[in-house]
Amino acid sequence: MVSDPSDAQALLDAQRRSYLNGAICLVCGLLFHCLVSGELIVPLVLSQLGFIGAFLVMVLTLGRGWLTSTRAGILGGMFGLLSATLFVHWSGGPSSPYIHIFGALPFMLALFTPGSSLPTVVSGFTALVAMMTVSLLDHMPLRLVVLQTFLGLALLTLAVLGTRLYQRVIHAQRRAHEERLQALERLAESERLRGRAERERAEVERLVLVGQLAAGVAHEVNNPLAFVKANLSYLTREADDPARPLDREELKSLLEETQQGVLRIQQIVTDLKDFSRAGHMGEQEQGDLAESLREAGRLASVRLGGGTEVALELGSALPPVRLGQRHIVQVMVNLLLNAVDAIEQAQPPRRPLIRVRAWRETDHVRVQVEDNGPGIPPEALSRLFEPFFTTKPPGKGTGLGLALCREYVGRVGGTLHAENRAEGGARFILSLPLA
Repeated sequence: MVSDPSDAQALLDAQRRSYLNGAICLVCGLLFHCLVSGELIVPLVLSQLGFIGAFLVMVLTLGRGWLTSTRAGILGGMFGLLSATLFVHWSGGPSSPYIHIFGALPFMLALFTPGSSLPTVVSGFTALVAMMTVSLLDHMPLRLVVLQTFLGLALLTLAVLGTRLYQRVIHAQRRAHEERLQALERLAESERLRGRAERERAEVERLVLVGQLAAGVAHEVNNPLAFVKANLSYLTREADDPARPLDREELKSLLEETQQGVLRIQQIVTDLKDFSRAGHMGEQEQGDLAESLREAGRLASVRLGGGTEVALELGSALPPVRLGQRHIVQVMVNLLLNAVDAIEQAQPPRRPLIRVRAWRETDHVRVQVEDNGPGIPPEALSRLFEPFFTTKPPGKGTGLGLALCREYVGRVGGTLHAENRAEGGARFILSLPLA
């Protein structure tokens, strides 16, 4: 049985073409016989014209109403059998040059009804009976009739086996197609779940970074807030003292200093808010590297503290790169915080010094982050970018930061690796392709 609607329609179309081809073959055979034999046998012509019309009617009515594929196959076999029998009978009986059509008839039916073996079996046995009838009517010896019948049975068996083989091939193809569809569905679901897990993992790491930065936010906000409050208090006292006139230049200087303090607080809040909000890395996203490095420096400054020196050396006219700006910021904040954490563990203690350099090479931009810390232990250097591997004390890191950084960079065709400097400290080298 054919269960898929598209398969059923394809089978009907194939049967229609088969019946149309059968009608064309009958027309050509009749014309060829009349031209070559030079005689016009009226009963033969009329009978074949009738069967030609029957095949054309089946082409038009197949699949509509009661004429199903199986019924049409049985009718087509009967019409073909009757047509062949009458053609052989009117053209010479057992001595007819067309006697071999009885052997070919089961194969013809197998082509007309590929979806079922029943029409082939029924028509094949009927063809055997018809061949025996024609032979006996012409008084052919019984021995020859038996041999003809045996040959017909062998051909019928081959036709039935061919039909069953075709059906098995169709079923195997359908099963393979269904398995491919199921595999694709499982793959799509797996990719969807993996993408969601990656996004959740990235957002967790971003929030962890925000938590690390939050410890320094109070200090960074308090510094500008302190002189803003001091300036406002001074202005209030001066405004309440009518005996002392206000110096306009001094007033202007105080207002500018106050405004800078407010802007600094606003910048800290804006950077943290932008950095912590969820986002999506699109395939066509690109980023301004110079602005991203500056933003990462501002964000990291709330954690680095006033004693840390960050030297930013940017090449002239850095072009946009393929990695999105928010992800550049996340990568750089990770590298800066890792650097200061490493320096804090150095013995003897030293003043933290971090140098960030960026310049353009042929088809990419190279960024180096160097520190004056103790360097990376040799046993940790090969595992540094493995997920959940960390050299920090418990509670100070998730072990996902550097793994995510390399994943972001690698997704756009860039590279990120680490090495120890000969003069001491660690160096992270980031390479990003141009947008």
